[in-house]
Amino acid sequence: MLLIESLYTGVRAATEKLELDFGYRTKSRLRAKLGSGEEVGLFLPRGTILRGGQKLQGGDGRVIEVVAAAESLLEVRCADAFELARAAYHLGNRHVAVELGEGWLRIQADHVLEGMLVGLGAEVSPISAPFEPEAGAYAHGHQHPGDGSGARIHMMSGT
Repeated sequence: MLLIESLYTGVRAATEKLELDFGYRTKSRLRAKLGSGEEVGLFLPRGTILRGGQKLQGGDGRVIEVVAAAESLLEVRCADAFELARAAYHLGNRHVAVELGEGWLRIQADHVLEGMLVGLGAEVSPISAPFEPEAGAYAHGHQHPGDGSGARIHMMSGT
């Protein structure tokens, strides 16, 4: 099994791909398979959040590209910028990981949040796409350990 313990920031092109959804890209200890089928063990520093396009270095020197896998998401659109900001506020108030785009928000599929957003007047559509949520204002160290909120988004480091 290939051991991966560090990010790679050099200029060499990746020779392997590691496709993971957002949930797995938030884990610092993980057993997974490369696109080639080879098993790998990730042992990255705690709190590491992998982003699509980042590179890792295998224990044998190989460079591996992280690919953000498509997953079930909800895309939120609103009549105007104020309503979209209002939807974002209510999601943030619930410590929900949110990806921002031009005129839309994306969150992981959740029927309770979908109902809330529809109740706020948003248009909500299910989609399948890679998920790259915002790092959050407190990305460098703020977290809610043991509070049960699942507020991992606060622990993300930017790309």
